[in-house]
Amino acid sequence: MTTTAPAPTAARTGSWRGFGRLLRTETAVWLRDFAAPFFGILFPTVILLGVGLAIPGMRDPITDAPPDSVWYGLTPVATYLPTVLAMAVGTASLTVMPVTIATYREKGVLRRLSTTPMRPQGIVVAHLVINAVTTVVGAALALVVGQLVFGFVAPEQLGVVVLSFVLGMAAMFTLGMLVAAVAPRASAANAIAMSLYFPMLLLAGLWTPGPIMPEVLRQIGQFTPLGAAAQSMTTAWFEQGFPLLQLIVMAVWTVVALPVAIRLFRWS
Repeated sequence: MTTTAPAPTAARTGSWRGFGRLLRTETAVWLRDFAAPFFGILFPTVILLGVGLAIPGMRDPITDAPPDSVWYGLTPVATYLPTVLAMAVGTASLTVMPVTIATYREKGVLRRLSTTPMRPQGIVVAHLVINAVTTVVGAALALVVGQLVFGFVAPEQLGVVVLSFVLGMAAMFTLGMLVAAVAPRASAANAIAMSLYFPMLLLAGLWTPGPIMPEVLRQIGQFTPLGAAAQSMTTAWFEQGFPLLQLIVMAVWTVVALPVAIRLFRWS
């Protein structure tokens, strides 16, 4: 029977001892699944290379912008980079982690774990750690490969770029946990996640990055966690302004959605 009642007694009194072994085991299982490492680590780099190498004009400097514009002289693929970093966050948080947690619920792993001395929360935390590390590695790989292949300008405000990336991770992983909290089966988690993932990619600028994004999409996107992350990193990378609204939006998504995800989380 599906229930939203609090976690079993073992979940409240169990120990975190053995979490390191659990984390290593789950990492090994995660690595054996080709799809998870590919989408979590390689997919952002594949998209960046595909866009930069396959689409004509993406490596040509922008000359039709005003000469005093921040976009003048940049290559279109360079303006695409913050969107790729945001996509790295969205891919791990929405397409990988919720499906894994829902699969464990569907197969009874969460319920069986609650009968052991290990807290059942441990497996959720383990996959948060795995996917958070995956996101950072995937973003770093895209940055390194992109720099080697295309050459990118250094960010104007590196600290704000890092802050935007971290807040984007917090907001998106909280949203992913909300999906994982309520999806009874892997198929349901995948359906819910995909219905969020692709519209968010549109609003984050995957198809219309940087200076060519229509204003209506920009206005809507800044209130979504992924769109706010992409816009905040774009502003911090190429401009001098401080993306206060986008940073607040990501923080609010995290603060509001996290307790809801915890409250609704189902162990069976």
